[in-house]
Amino acid sequence: MAAEHILLEVRHLKKYFPVRKGIFMRTAGYVKAVDDIDLYIKEGETLGLVGESGCGKTTAGRAVLRLIEPTGGEVLFRSKKLSGSGESCKEVDIAAAPPNLLKFLRRDLQIIFQDPYSSLDPRMTVAEIVGEPLQVHGIAKGSEKEDRIQKLLAAVGLNPEQMKRYPHQFSGGQRQRIGIARALALEPELIVADEPISALDVSIQAQVVNLLQDLQEQFGLTYLFIAHDLSVIKYISDRVAVMYLGKIVEVAATEALFLNPKHPYTEALMSAVPVPDPDYKAQQIILEGDVPSPMNPPSGCYFHARCRYAEKICRVESPLYRDLGNEHFVSCHFADTLSLQPIRTG
Repeated sequence: MAAEHILLEVRHLKKYFPVRKGIFMRTAGYVKAVDDIDLYIKEGETLGLVGESGCGKTTAGRAVLRLIEPTGGEVLFRSKKLSGSGESCKEVDIAAAPPNLLKFLRRDLQIIFQDPYSSLDPRMTVAEIVGEPLQVHGIAKGSEKEDRIQKLLAAVGLNPEQMKRYPHQFSGGQRQRIGIARALALEPELIVADEPISALDVSIQAQVVNLLQDLQEQFGLTYLFIAHDLSVIKYISDRVAVMYLGKIVEVAATEALFLNPKHPYTEALMSAVPVPDPDYKAQQIILEGDVPSPMNPPSGCYFHARCRYAEKICRVESPLYRDLGNEHFVSCHFADTLSLQPIRTG
């Protein structure tokens, strides 16, 4: 694939959190929340990032945007605004960008937070929340800013007449729409959606997912969509990345991943998804043991202690992250020979 079609590329990204103990708070070890991952996101697509709780999904999303400082690696973003041309792109390493350049890049890189209740300042009105990015970056002021706020609220399905209200006067779904409007204010190219529907009522979740798809088409957005609901991931994503214990274990086009998973963890993860069909008898795979500590991960393949296909090589040698063809990447010694069951979510 031609490099110009890749909007963001992550190379060997790491985020380790120090664990301090004792009176002098000496560093006793590190929690390897994100441990040497590689990803790329194509312009205009939705890449779903999925995995069980605590696997490092949110940390990876925030490290990509440099909301938290990465421990190592590169996050290469191909910016059109920096090049001054709508056709050519200038490649920038977000992880190494100086503060003034990073502030400029914020116009192209935004996030939708998981919790619509804690992510909005209760002391600010909707107009102040949505208009703050415009003010900080000097995009618009006065009546022009007010007009843009009204258009943003209308775009996410809110009444512009509500712009003088405070967050506590809205429901959870409406608050998340406010957060989406704030993310759209600077006309970004990439949005990290960090489990944007997990805190919402089920009746509202579909509305927000459909809204995100409509906005993607309307504004030409690219999404990194983080979630744990496989049905949502299947519906919204063009490609899916599966994460386990800080590592990416499989990436593939959505249809290919669900019909032909190549990693045993992907197979086990998806087998737990309930299927709304009383006649369908799924073979649920129960993983033995507990998730290893990210502070002291096992040798070899991180998944070997819970994998029913593990061999001796899995315990001593870390598998290569390789392309099996058609952009289906997997980190497993036996990905070519295993016959895993397809994934069914409905």
